[in-house]
Amino acid sequence: MDDLSGLINLIPIGDIAEKLGVEESVARAAVAVAVPAIVGGLAANAKDESGAQSLEKALGKHKGKNPRKLADIDEADGEKIVANVFGAKKNDVALAAASKAEAKGGIDIGAIVAQVLPIIAPIVLAYVANQFMGGSSKAEPEAAPKSESSSNPLGDLLGGLISSPQGQDIISGALGGLLGGGRK
Repeated sequence: MDDLSGLINLIPIGDIAEKLGVEESVARAAVAVAVPAIVGGLAANAKDESGAQSLEKALGKHKGKNPRKLADIDEADGEKIVANVFGAKKNDVALAAASKAEAKGGIDIGAIVAQVLPIIAPIVLAYVANQFMGGSSKAEPEAAPKSESSSNPLGDLLGGLISSPQGQDIISGALGGLLGGGRK
């Protein structure tokens, strides 16, 4: 898992566009910035031991799940995930992520990103759970091995995702100062 492409490809962008009443290109732009924002938030939360333990507990609840259709996604769970990851900063994160996309394509997607976050959060958590803990389906890539030399293999996994060019474009730019963890 070198970048976010595999994860983004699992998201039913066409269904999201239809649900939100927007063009697919708008939904795609929102997803393209929302996914790195969630992964970056997870990585920020996993930096300390208590955050990593809390995240591992949450991942355990999503292990083996592979939501591929909107009907399979628990948006109430997605709201809880977004609240836990970003805390009081969730609206700021959505706006900052949207501003990054607007700068690229001139599309105003602020409200769309905020709507997309809870839809895709369960997919992101399931993907990370399956990568970190195994339990992936045939549609998922093989689980990444846990590093024996690292004291924070979950942080390493998430850091690998956000260190991709896609992740860095979003994280180091508009979101850099906002992703300090949602527990604060």
